[in-house]
Amino acid sequence: MSLEMRITDLESRLAFQDDTIQALNDVLVAQQRVLERLQLQVAALAKRQEDMQGQFEVSEEDVPPPHY
Repeated sequence: MSLEMRITDLESRLAFQDDTIQALNDVLVAQQRVLERLQLQVAALAKRQEDMQGQFEVSEEDVPPPHY
């Protein structure tokens, strides 16, 4: 194999690897955005649950006996 063919092959591989790395990076960025949005939603739901628990606290008088 000639030197020119080897260089051409290496350049082709490099271009392919660059494209693959960019595609992987794009997917990673998209997943990070989804993850951040889900974390915000979970935090909001946890806060909402805490707020609602205060409204619906059950007193010990209202708790059914253990045999129910």
